[in-house]
Amino acid sequence: MGNIPHNFLGYWGYGAQHELEALLTSVVENLSPNLSPSRLRYTHKSETACKPGFYPTLTLPLERGGNWISGFPPWKGGIKGGNSTCVYTVASSGGEALNFPPSLAEKRGLKSQFSPQENHPLPIWNVVYPGLDGNPLLQENQIAAISASGLLSSPDAWVSLQENNCLILGREPFGKVPLYWTVQGQVIWFASQLQLLLPILQQSEVSISGLYGYSCFSYVPTPFTPINGVFAVTAGTELIWHSDCQSGKLRSPESKNIHSWREAPEQLTDEATAINELQTLLKDSIERQISDLKDEPVGVFLSGGLDSSVVAALLVQAGVKVRAYTLDFGDVGIPEYPYSEQVAQFLNIPLVKVAVTPSSIKNALIPTVQALDLPFGDGVCVPLYLLSERASQETQVIFNGEGGDQLFAGWTNKPLIAAGVYQAENPAGKETFIQQYLRTFHRLGGYESQVYQPDIYAQIQNLHPEDWLLAALDATECPSLLHRLRRASLMLKGAQNIHPRATALGFAHGLWVRSPFCDLPLAEWTFRLSGELCLQGACEKYILKRAVENWLPPEIVWRQKRGMGVPLTSWCLNDFWHQLGIWLNPEILRANNHFYPHIAAQIVEGKLGAAIQGRRIGETLWLLIMWQLWRSHILNEELSKKSLDHPFWLHRRLWRSYKRWQG
Repeated sequence: MGNIPHNFLGYWGYGAQHELEALLTSVVENLSPNLSPSRLRYTHKSETACKPGFYPTLTLPLERGGNWISGFPPWKGGIKGGNSTCVYTVASSGGEALNFPPSLAEKRGLKSQFSPQENHPLPIWNVVYPGLDGNPLLQENQIAAISASGLLSSPDAWVSLQENNCLILGREPFGKVPLYWTVQGQVIWFASQLQLLLPILQQSEVSISGLYGYSCFSYVPTPFTPINGVFAVTAGTELIWHSDCQSGKLRSPESKNIHSWREAPEQLTDEATAINELQTLLKDSIERQISDLKDEPVGVFLSGGLDSSVVAALLVQAGVKVRAYTLDFGDVGIPEYPYSEQVAQFLNIPLVKVAVTPSSIKNALIPTVQALDLPFGDGVCVPLYLLSERASQETQVIFNGEGGDQLFAGWTNKPLIAAGVYQAENPAGKETFIQQYLRTFHRLGGYESQVYQPDIYAQIQNLHPEDWLLAALDATECPSLLHRLRRASLMLKGAQNIHPRATALGFAHGLWVRSPFCDLPLAEWTFRLSGELCLQGACEKYILKRAVENWLPPEIVWRQKRGMGVPLTSWCLNDFWHQLGIWLNPEILRANNHFYPHIAAQIVEGKLGAAIQGRRIGETLWLLIMWQLWRSHILNEELSKKSLDHPFWLHRRLWRSYKRWQG
């Protein structure tokens, strides 16, 4: 698995080839100090055996650190098709003048603008895989691809070229690997990591839509990113750019939906049939995910919940050597370890306990922010970073149970179903159903006037986060409420939050991440299930539990679901009390001109909102902390001087005594 990429960066369009290549080289040099331009061996003529639809490419190997692929489309310009030998000569082509980032231009000694277009009618392209030795094996017409699992036979994000001079960027519907793009002049730059595109930009300005979306959801909703001018390809879609060879200009991209979660017209109601079919689908999914494994052991993240326990059981049944990893929060939070230990003993597999303490969280906080690439505000991110770090010491492949809640109507659907029933009976109620759905994220939506500084508050007046939920809650695709909620969960919390962050944390430690519930035949089958097979009375995931009840202890299968108990409020109000004055310092927030400078004090005093109490205090503070650390460690923003006009420099007990005296 050593010749499979974790990331790529490339471009396609009209521009001066040598200057585009120089910019790409500069970006790679900046990422990997050990690389030098002298190690790029450019071959200006390549003879490659071709087959119809195959793209002969230039290979520009980089010793210790990366690999390049570049070229022109094979259907014009000295290419003989069929099974004959292709003779391929590289020449410069250009586009309209492009702005060159000054810092990189100075580093390379280049002009501040790209040269105007020469007499070359075809777009040029180039791709680099940082850290990869050799070329990856790509599918037909693809020039770049990545798979979270390491199985490039089923890529999760891809870039391909077609004969009619068009570029295609695509992602599979589960959203396991992100894909970003930006337009600079007449060139599309694309990358699997946001940080790879930042050096391409003139300046990295925060997107107000991205900021507002993050504040509402704890992730940035696609197609936005936190950066102006950089966009994300939505999961389950392809973006297609056509070029005009006469003018040397690119047209606006077209969006093509390549997969949609849709309720089946005929619903499966027979329980025995559903159990048999589901057991087969689960085993088939595991077989596909272990097809490349030989005798090496794999890891599984085992929380002791149903989904991860099912995955562990399936791996053991398939004869795979398995080692389980679980989190231990000690005396705070909701304990997982006893349930994980019970499952591991039942399956007779070793279990590694990863202790999570305030000290380990603090030490791993900035590495987690850097690994995630995008800001993710959920408290589980840093513990999962620690889990990935430990697993990477013993395996290259990690399995998880992510996606089970989305497929089988997990516990979060029950209050939404009640809300949907109420809304149907009370259509003139104070809130629409989509507004009620928005509130289930339990973030800062609804507190805008208290959260943002005046300039930002004015800018978000025309933004409506409900609009970002409309496609996911489309009743024409899923008429029944339960299927609609599952569709939304797959498209929102799954594809835009859970799966991309799991991949990012795994990739940061060299792990291939495999999620057996992210299996297309299995997922499509669940949209055939009648509602009572998913949710029977108060029992969620009913049909999954029936299908696996003989594979696991009954206490694991039938116990009530609880979320991961990350003790954020305890940490923030005790162990991280003084750090809050650093991470969320009023003077830094004032200089950033986004969040209200004293928002942290408002939260801990319970003054922001009646709903932000108890566990929500820690969740809300953590949302803000992760955003601020993302700004300082991904955007590399210079921090202003810190102020002391906050309560966090005092010991918390002194501060509480002072507040009581004030009252």
